[in-house]
Amino acid sequence: QVQLVESGGGLVQAGGSLRLSCAASGRFFSLGTMGWYRQAPGSQRELVATIISGGTPNYADSVKGRFSISRDNAKNTVSLQMNSLKPEDTAVYYCYANYRDIPIRSLEVWGQGTLVTVSS
Repeated sequence: QVQLVESGGGLVQAGGSLRLSCAASGRFFSLGTMGWYRQAPGSQRELVATIISGGTPNYADSVKGRFSISRDNAKNTVSLQMNSLKPEDTAVYYCYANYRDIPIRSLEVWGQGTLVTVSS
């Protein structure tokens, strides 16, 4: 069973920056895609950014050029650097990971969520 623990949310003014971090722990055969999704009040959860091991990051159009995702495979962590934040970035941000507990089985796990609030 894999668990994801997030940190780094909070309140920031528009134009400011925040960094989110997520660490995976537990027993697993391999970690696949890791990333971040967000859910604003009254909206569906949406992709923010994902990254595979050794692969090119994938970003939502709304955050391209402002957010940067990175991954440390040795530490099983993924981070999201958020710059030039806008009020519309306000949401609960969820860490996501796809992993294999055994070579033939792929599973998904979500973090508990961390609130990011951007004031205008």
